[in-house]
Amino acid sequence: MAVIKQKGGKEVPALSTSSLPDIIFMILFFFMVSTSMREVELAVQFSAPTATEIVKLEKKSLVSYIYIGQPVRQLQEQLGTAPRIQLNDKYVRTENVAEIGQFIASEREKLNEADRSFMTVCIKADKGTRMGIITDVKQELRRANALKISYAATKTLGY
Repeated sequence: MAVIKQKGGKEVPALSTSSLPDIIFMILFFFMVSTSMREVELAVQFSAPTATEIVKLEKKSLVSYIYIGQPVRQLQEQLGTAPRIQLNDKYVRTENVAEIGQFIASEREKLNEADRSFMTVCIKADKGTRMGIITDVKQELRRANALKISYAATKTLGY
């Protein structure tokens, strides 16, 4: 019978890392393409009201946001604690809601002509905001002919 000899000094072959930079680049590229960056820095405190019936918006690129709430803590010394309206990165006093029409006009100009009729305005109001401010905003949106309005809310169980 033959005896099989084992070679004692076998080592594990070295792992080839030549394709590692390519793999890392592909992963980085994937995350860069699939991630959307926040366009507006939120400067008002916002906690969404709760609702039982919520519908998700289809095309978020056609949505313009209006934020209503108290300024964040860093800005409360300058602006006070009264509710403010934020249009992109600009503050609007609740008495000067006429600037909303200019905001809607500039947002419409950014869209293609075919998509302008599908533009939606989403009001993200703090749940403690007085309804009078929201009514004033809605009236100004009517004057600006922005008739598709949605309200941001968090879903609760409807029991």
